Amino acid sequence: MAWDTERTKRLLLEAGVTEFSAFGLSGARVDRIAEKAGVNKERIYQYFGKKEAFFSAVLERELATSLAAVELSGHGVSAIADYAGRRFDHQRAHPAFSRLLFWEGLELDAPVAEESRRTHARSLIASARDAVPELSETAAQELLIGVITLVDGWVALQTADKLFATPSPDGRDRDARRREFIVMTVEAATRAALERLSATG
Repeated sequence: MAWDTERTKRLLLEAGVTEFSAFGLSGARVDRIAEKAGVNKERIYQYFGKKEAFFSAVLERELATSLAAVELSGHGVSAIADYAGRRFDHQRAHPAFSRLLFWEGLELDAPVAEESRRTHARSLIASARDAVPELSETAAQELLIGVITLVDGWVALQTADKLFATPSPDGRDRDARRREFIVMTVEAATRAALERLSATG
């Protein structure tokens, strides 16, 4: 019976997402990944190379799915705030992705799949300026970095939430409260950026 290479790669990548998102590049163990996938660990080296190359392959796979999942569309300030809310929804549904991005920032010197991600970033900036034409290039960049920081930080900083937040008296879901505040913050920041640009002419 022929060996199903593509299935083996998929099992290893899925196990890699779990391991790397939990332990990062340095803390991840190849033998745990192989055991979870039910595959000999030598297959990892055969298909992906060393552990850092495998981490990059895992993150690139997740990037291909996640970057296309949430688009910035619509018109006006609310379009950027809405993007923040939908990105929040996506990252909460796929927390491993945000964790992988944080580990990448902590452990790698350069972004994985840098060229394609720069292209995506430029497209997102252009969409923000299409939605709000008065935004400068720099303002759009800073707003989107702010969105990413607010949204993805929520996934990575769950322990901080336990220190600052108390249970909602009306029983509302914690994520719902946080989502509402992020959307409100992004809308306020966008309006503030427009006011500053208008004042400086």
